[in-house]
Formats: sequence, C-alpha cells, structure tokens
Amino acid sequence: MPRLPAEPPAAAPIAAMILAAGRGMRMRPLTDTQPKPLLPVHGKPLMQWPLEALHAGGFDRVVVNTAWLGEQIDDFCTNWQAGHAGTEVTVSREGQDFGYALETAGGIARALPLLGDVFWVLAGDVYVPGFVFAPASVVRFLASPMLAHLWLVPNPPHNPRGDFGLSAEGLALNHAETRYTYSTIGLYRRELFEPPWCEILPGNPQGTAEPLAPLLRRAMDAGLVSAELYSGPWVDVGTPERLAELNAEA
Repeated sequence: MPRLPAEPPAAAPIAAMILAAGRGMRMRPLTDTQPKPLLPVHGKPLMQWPLEALHAGGFDRVVVNTAWLGEQIDDFCTNWQAGHAGTEVTVSREGQDFGYALETAGGIARALPLLGDVFWVLAGDVYVPGFVFAPASVVRFLASPMLAHLWLVPNPPHNPRGDFGLSAEGLALNHAETRYTYSTIGLYRRELFEPPWCEILPGNPQGTAEPLAPLLRRAMDAGLVSAELYSGPWVDVGTPERLAELNAEA
C-alpha cells in the first residue's frame, strides 16, 4: 500500500492545491506527449501563471497532484522551487501510487494530510492572469462558518447553462434559474472532505476516484458554501482551438 504523506506542522501557512492530474483528452494530440498544465500560454507553461499569482499573494506552500506524464510536472515543480527561495512544492503522485487519476475530490482527499485545515484549490489548466490570491480572502473565509468559498465567472460558450447559482446574500446555490460557471478557484475547509460530506478514508489510501461537484452540492443545500463573481479574464484552456486563440491574442 502506498505510504501516506506526513502531516504538516500545526502552524504551517495556508497551502494551495493545483490540480494537474488529468489526461487532457480534448487537448489531444498536444497532450499525447506533454501534460496539459505545461502547454505554453503567452510564453509560459500554463500552470506557471497560478504559481506566480500564488507567490505574489504570499502563498508559497503548494501541493500539485499528477498522473498523466507526471514526471514532466515533477521536473517543472522541482525547477520552480529551486528558482523561488522560500517556496515549497510537494507532488501527490496519483499515477505512480495507483495507476490512474483520482478525480478532483479523490485527489484532494489524497493530499489532505499535506493541506491543513484551510486551503486554496485551483485547476492547473485554467488561465486567469488577473486573479489575486489575497490574504484578506482567507481571513474572511476563516471568520465564516462556510465549508467552501467559490469564485464564479460568466458562462463561456462551451458551458452556457453554468454550474451554480448565487444568492443576494452571497451563498452558492445548487438550484437556481441563473447560474454561473465555477472558475475552479476556491477556498476549502478540510471538513468538506471528511464525513458526513465525504466518505473517502483520510488520505484516500484505497485510491477512490470521486468528483467534487456532488460534495459541493450537498454542502450548498445545507447553506455552507459561499461564492462571489469574478469578472476578469478567464479561459478554460480545454481544446487546441482555445489554446491557439488564447496565444493569438496580443
């Protein structure tokens, strides 16, 4: 059985998890030889953009999960850490440990011993160059009873129906006539990935693959997920065409 990562010290700073384990099937053939988070966007690997934004916000403890072509992301993370004094990048190797990716909730549950009680989560294949990972956002979240706080964006053409609603009081809604798209950026408490919300064993030693949306929807129905709209540039770089369009922009 794979050895679980060690628990971080109680005083560890807020961590961030960058999701980078997906196969990127819609990005083929580009992802046949390179993982999607390393595809270049405006001269940088895609996942370098959120790493730089997290660093600018003072969040230098990062966990990255990997599966498909994970050794390439390993090398990138090693080089990033070496070039940024004070950073700590830990890799949760789902492909090496289990032979497959654990989906979002399964991957977070696997990495939970490294993440602490409150942490950022974001996808490594979404381009959000203006997003600010602000310490003030963490302070507000810590003062709330919420299990998660999500940043939503206007619906792109490929997701016209959206994902979640937003109440006037700032609650994310499972059921709503007007819905927005989840940007993949959020703040989370570890409790969301423990019973009664999530039945995966701590650290996910059995390798359960589980999506995130069902957990969020259950917590939304209990009024325990807040959200806000983000109106800056945001692109889900999900196809070669979208990548080409993005790189063609000035």
